[in-house]
Amino acid sequence: MRPVRCMMQSSLRDMTRACDKWEAIKQEHPTDMLAIKMAHDTYFYLGLGAPMRDSIAGVFPAWKPSMPHYSYLYGMHSFGLVETNFYDQAEKAARKGLELNRRDAWSTHTMAHVLEMGGRQDEGIAFMSTTMMDWNTCGMLACHNYWHWAVYHIEKGEYTAALDIYDNECGVRSKGSGALLDIVDACSLLYRLNMEGVDVGSRWEDLYETCRPHADDHILVFNDLHVLMSCLGAKQDEAAKKLVNALKNFVSEHQGTQSDIAKKVGVAMCEAFLAYDEGDFAKAVDLLTPVRYQVVTIGGSNAQRDLFNLFLIHAAIKSSKKRHHQLARNLLLERKALKESAPMTDRLIAKAMAMHGD
Repeated sequence: MRPVRCMMQSSLRDMTRACDKWEAIKQEHPTDMLAIKMAHDTYFYLGLGAPMRDSIAGVFPAWKPSMPHYSYLYGMHSFGLVETNFYDQAEKAARKGLELNRRDAWSTHTMAHVLEMGGRQDEGIAFMSTTMMDWNTCGMLACHNYWHWAVYHIEKGEYTAALDIYDNECGVRSKGSGALLDIVDACSLLYRLNMEGVDVGSRWEDLYETCRPHADDHILVFNDLHVLMSCLGAKQDEAAKKLVNALKNFVSEHQGTQSDIAKKVGVAMCEAFLAYDEGDFAKAVDLLTPVRYQVVTIGGSNAQRDLFNLFLIHAAIKSSKKRHHQLARNLLLERKALKESAPMTDRLIAKAMAMHGD
């Protein structure tokens, strides 16, 4: 139990050192799945893709296919590969994991990322729908895999299909479980739909009630940002400002990994969302642009953090400043270069041109 207590005590103070301790344990005991998984997850919460990938690669030689949980190594390794842009290798590892255990929701999750990052939306929708019975009972990842499914539809502009997934799965699951993993997915979906101009009705009000108990958690900046989205979506302006002020107080009163991340990037991101909600799009751009390459430090996956890329693009398009319009064009060109088959990018390019010309 000693390593577990160490991790819990270090979670807010020094998550990097906690990873070092898990690494030391698994180097001595490379088949200790608890140490492997804890290191993997904590790297994920810090946005450290390369260590997440390498941490699994280093233990493979100690494992034999006959050992319990062997197949799950492929799911974890594949996710580290996809987060460091080795998409072909990630797909190969994920398919191997599913070959060994078709119910490995983490390998399914990697496949969802591979198909998302490759612009293979139709293939992604087909994959999720045909494998659903294999992963939809996995409490920790089912909601998130449904989130991926909905994101394919949002990319294609199929908003009704995305809302159906929200109503039948993500919204229901987040309310039923109360798990922050599920809650952030629900917030992310509704905010993405709002940026696309979709009226989500009273869904924000319901989701806000699920989020409200976590407004003072400040466990992860990533979570704080999504809870803030629920406040803004539900028009709970005072709650939104209170959350941001509480985060500022957290920075001034605490030391450790998350307070450092909040100080360097989290507060600015939260203030950008407040500014956007108030219609001050130029301020939102000016707050977020200087830290956009530091957003990775809040954790989550590339696909999850893409919400913040989209947010900056929308803010830049709507800004009253001409230099922000040029920024929007540059950001869209960058996005197009990374994923050519991206209907959402094409829609945003057309929107920017219609509003501001060539």
